[in-house]
Amino acid sequence: MTLPLTFLTDYGAADEYVGVCHAVIAGIAPDSRIFDVTHEIERHDVRTGALILRRSLPYFPAGVHLAIVDPQVGGERRAVALRAADERRLFVGPNNGLLSLAVQRFGGIVEAVDVSLSPYRLEPTSATFHGRDIFAPIAAQLAAGTELADCGIPIDPADIEVLEMPLARAEGDTLIAHALTIDIFGNVTLDVEHDELAGFGLRLGQTISANGHTAPYTTTYVDVAEGSLLVYEDAYRSLALAVNRGSAAEMLGLSIDDEVRITLR
Repeated sequence: MTLPLTFLTDYGAADEYVGVCHAVIAGIAPDSRIFDVTHEIERHDVRTGALILRRSLPYFPAGVHLAIVDPQVGGERRAVALRAADERRLFVGPNNGLLSLAVQRFGGIVEAVDVSLSPYRLEPTSATFHGRDIFAPIAAQLAAGTELADCGIPIDPADIEVLEMPLARAEGDTLIAHALTIDIFGNVTLDVEHDELAGFGLRLGQTISANGHTAPYTTTYVDVAEGSLLVYEDAYRSLALAVNRGSAAEMLGLSIDDEVRITLR
């Protein structure tokens, strides 16, 4: 059975790179349906790519997940393919932490292979376009039913790079969270997921202080006046900050990884 394939990169839409990878996949697995997660990751931003994979893949069908944000292409980093504990999900990409957060979400790695010298890579293999010559053909082979073990050399799952992320913590009556992502609206996603909220004592309707700014913990933007700050659980069930018709990042002066100190009032 042909598997569906998701595809995420920092290639953008201006050049032909995404289209060429699509063509390679179609030539090997023409019946595989490809879902483009996004190709607009900021160039070389492995962290954002990893976070988007983690939060978005549960909404995509199980299958092969191809992700390429690869600032070390042609260097010593490995090209890898992985099987998650949820054995319906396979991952292909560079071994630079990009795949690690999503694989953790699906139970961790149970099988890993180095595909750098795979018999299924395209020849001649470019030193700078592994998306076309290694990752896309390997992902397509897996989608077409090729066994993971046949795609490369077995490696220890412990050798797969894990992206280190800040961790939210409680200090007395203060929750110390961190800005994980900031979207184009200035909404700030924090490193506190749904299952952790009760443990930190947050309840809908409460008023909190976020870095000295007062805000209600509410459901959606229009629950507050235009220009006002709110704390809410976003579409991916993570704690987040927003300003109705404005930017929480600008109001609080936040950048990625900055601390957000949340105190109940």
